[in-house]
Amino acid sequence: MTQKAKMLAGEWYSCLDDELEMMRQRARTAVHQHNTMPPDARGQMAPQLAELLGHVGRECMIEAPFHCSYGVNLSLGDLSYLNAGCVILDSAPVRIGAGTMLGPAVQIYCAQHAKDPVERAKGMEIALPVTLGDNVWIGGGATLMPGVTIGDNAIVGAGSVVTRDVAPDQTVMGNPARAR
Repeated sequence: MTQKAKMLAGEWYSCLDDELEMMRQRARTAVHQHNTMPPDARGQMAPQLAELLGHVGRECMIEAPFHCSYGVNLSLGDLSYLNAGCVILDSAPVRIGAGTMLGPAVQIYCAQHAKDPVERAKGMEIALPVTLGDNVWIGGGATLMPGVTIGDNAIVGAGSVVTRDVAPDQTVMGNPARAR
């Protein structure tokens, strides 16, 4: 089984792999094209980025700068909005629901690296999906850790670190994020 197949299957894999590096390079190129578009073209996504992403709903907006590690695992629902400085390390599926908004500098991480330093040096990690329901608001500077699900209509306060699932209609904040 290839490292890519292991990654997509949610198994332990080495990210130090030529095929995965080629995928990351393709994403870097698409992201660079998007991030260097003229400001008057910001109402749309760079074609190379739109083609890279797993799914792009209607009228989505991604402000620059933006970064994703693979892009192919990222799904954007209709009318989703990502403010400037968002980073999505999509080694597993990341679903952003319809009408969901991410504030500036939101970070979404899917990879969990090996705790053993020898294995970590070999690039060993496991990728866990992150899911944001519909009409979610993620405040600026929030960090979503691997494997979390944020329910529909939930709110994550600015600067929060989300380490576990957030129920629909719930507001959480803090480090670690807790219900308020």
